[in-house]
Amino acid sequence: MINQLISKIKETNAPIVVGLDPMLKYVPEYIRQQAYAEYGETLEGAAEAIWQYNKGIVDAVYDLIPAVKPQVAMYEQFGIPGMIAFKRTVDYCKEKGLVVIGDIKRGDIGSTSEAYAVGHLGKVRIGDKSYAGFDEDFVTVNPYLGSDGVKPFTSICAGEKKGIFVLVKTSNPSSGEFQDRLIDGKPLYELVGEKVRDWGAECMPESGDYSYVGAVVGATYPEQGKLLRKVMPHTFILVPGYGAQGGKGSDLVHFFHEDGLGAIINSSRGIIAAYQQEKYAGYGEKGYADAARAAVIDMREDIASALRNR
Repeated sequence: MINQLISKIKETNAPIVVGLDPMLKYVPEYIRQQAYAEYGETLEGAAEAIWQYNKGIVDAVYDLIPAVKPQVAMYEQFGIPGMIAFKRTVDYCKEKGLVVIGDIKRGDIGSTSEAYAVGHLGKVRIGDKSYAGFDEDFVTVNPYLGSDGVKPFTSICAGEKKGIFVLVKTSNPSSGEFQDRLIDGKPLYELVGEKVRDWGAECMPESGDYSYVGAVVGATYPEQGKLLRKVMPHTFILVPGYGAQGGKGSDLVHFFHEDGLGAIINSSRGIIAAYQQEKYAGYGEKGYADAARAAVIDMREDIASALRNR
């Protein structure tokens, strides 16, 4: 799957992943009212609204991008109906030829971690048959519990030829409270990066330069990204924090190798709620999907320009 992701990046010339992180305040009122008219102001109504909202965005941008990243918490808040919307979103994106990164940030030990890995990347055995649960192509993994929490995912990745992105240096302001702490003279994020490199060495595809084990490194920390790029030369890096969190194209160049590969940049509300920004306000609520498309095109050019001029 990592090679498929790289192929899609080359095809679209856009190392971009759109974060499908819907909140009701992002969903245009006309979509909400249509959903509520059918299902009421209920969990089912909210889930229908976010599904229709997602579908509109995907229809508008799927030809421009290689991948999407639905954040599961935005769906879980609506209970079972929300998780049905999550699954519908995953399936629809795959129908459109997009690589799906499930942003689930799971990480536990033993059989619990294995169950997470099976549910999101693998297949569960029921009697004589096997079934894929959510069936994403990649998921994000929290490494805080160490190898016990990560190895069940890498085992599934090897069998299913899917992938993970391990949290290494996250984009949020307080990430340094733990991740920047020095241990034997090195920040914790660097030690985690070294472990990601080692896990990845055990989980390489038959061909290609990148492991099934990727890393998450925030756009808001470009200097750390520069270091981690060297620490993890065969690791594909998922970079959140572009746009709404302050990251911009010029911050991103060190995440990439000289050939322009090695990283994929995430933007969530900067794209899916673009119509609420002054720059794209002219599209209006009815044009929310067209605004998202325009934001993707602008982001693609920003990144391409930064890479050309580095």
